[in-house]
Amino acid sequence: MPYELDNRLVIGVASSAVFDLSASDAVFKSQGEEEYRKFQERKLDEPLPKGIAFPFIKRLLSLNDLSADPEDPLVEVVLLSKNDPDTGLRVMRTIDHYGLGMTRAIFMQGKSPYEYIPALNIALFLSADKTDVDAAIKAGYPAGQVMDSKADDDEADDTLRIAFDFDGVLAGDESESVMQTSGLEGFHAHEVKNVAQPHNPGPLKEFFVRIAKIQSEEEKYKAQNADYKNRLRVSIVTARSAPSHERALNTLKSWGVMANDAFFLGGIEKGRVLAVLKPHIFFDDQSGHLKAASAVVPSVHIPFGVTNQPKAQ
Repeated sequence: MPYELDNRLVIGVASSAVFDLSASDAVFKSQGEEEYRKFQERKLDEPLPKGIAFPFIKRLLSLNDLSADPEDPLVEVVLLSKNDPDTGLRVMRTIDHYGLGMTRAIFMQGKSPYEYIPALNIALFLSADKTDVDAAIKAGYPAGQVMDSKADDDEADDTLRIAFDFDGVLAGDESESVMQTSGLEGFHAHEVKNVAQPHNPGPLKEFFVRIAKIQSEEEKYKAQNADYKNRLRVSIVTARSAPSHERALNTLKSWGVMANDAFFLGGIEKGRVLAVLKPHIFFDDQSGHLKAASAVVPSVHIPFGVTNQPKAQ
């Protein structure tokens, strides 16, 4: 019987998102592919160090213990690699070393496998490779570039905290376009006028919806296990403020989801809030916001929409 992916949250990750490949990349860039191949063979039994997205992926996979059927997990994480199968063997052994529940992989020597995102029902593709992520977003796929970020991980903490910007991440960039052309006053007027009209989906809308389904499974599990404490918490951290907050909340409601927390900061630096919130991953479409964010939490750039278009010369 074919293995079904349709009813679960599927994440695609490049090894550069989950593990620290700085030493390997340095060999490849300075000595070429043949020496890189020899380097990986020599280091085959030496696990790669943990990378920026490791705590997020580890905790996400741990939520599979909520499933009533171990053969039908809530979460699937698939490795999507530009290595060939031989040089990718070290990555697979590293996955096994850390006990990550990842058994599926695609290896495509020198070519990004992002084109397989829809075939695998992937709701989020993470990579540290800007070129691959840009190409995936351009093709209309949900992708983010893992930034060089602070990634302290308290392993005694089993919760998973996910934080999203709103415009250009969960929602499309329609309102951001208004902001760019009409300023803050025009933006607020536009949002008040369209308060009952849900936003078009952004790149990570489907990822958010599938996360919300896992939260529903948590509630079912909690109803049968009174001592259980919820582990998954979702937050919105946005530069919006009143009165534009209402349309954002109405949009989430129209999608059948809600956030546990919402921070409508109105221009306050997001890093101030994120340093306290301590999400295991934060998604934003604006590089300017991510400078402060990545200094305090693991951060991902979603290169989508008007703010990521080349500036006119």
